Amino acid sequence: MKRVGQFYKVSFLRFQEDWRDTFGDTDEKSIREIYEGICLPRRATAGSAGYDFFSPVSFTLRPSETLKIPTGIRVKMNQEWVLKCYPRSGLGFKYRLQMNNTVGIIDSDYFYSDNEGHIFAKLTNDTNEGKTVEIPAGTGFMQGIFVEYGITVDDDVTDVRNGGLGSTTGR
Repeated sequence: MKRVGQFYKVSFLRFQEDWRDTFGDTDEKSIREIYEGICLPRRATAGSAGYDFFSPVSFTLRPSETLKIPTGIRVKMNQEWVLKCYPRSGLGFKYRLQMNNTVGIIDSDYFYSDNEGHIFAKLTNDTNEGKTVEIPAGTGFMQGIFVEYGITVDDDVTDVRNGGLGSTTGR
């Protein structure tokens, strides 16, 4: 098995800024408690491909509701690898929980962005059965899978990332 990456927490200041940007004015003590409770992603079993991301807080998504979650996590990985993020399969199967961008793509150079490569998840309860999703704090809600990728023989890109979503729109 290739070892290609390492998960870290973002700094407290980064997490605090992103938390407030997402959820509004929250006192520092509450944010610090949330931050201290963040667990690094891990696999459930030796045969698991996915690293479970754990919810930093409890949340409920009623049918058709959407929530953006700052995970407090960043990942450093080898070049030529990507972390692909999906809802945990059981949540997708039972509740039709969906990632808003279908699959989250975390590039290897995202770690070095000004936002410390902070990984967010934007989830929608896309149920057609009227089901409400309830996720307690510390529960796995998303999984990340490392995948190796290749490039074309004539690729000559030298640009460097400095941002998150939409920062690499290209030509």
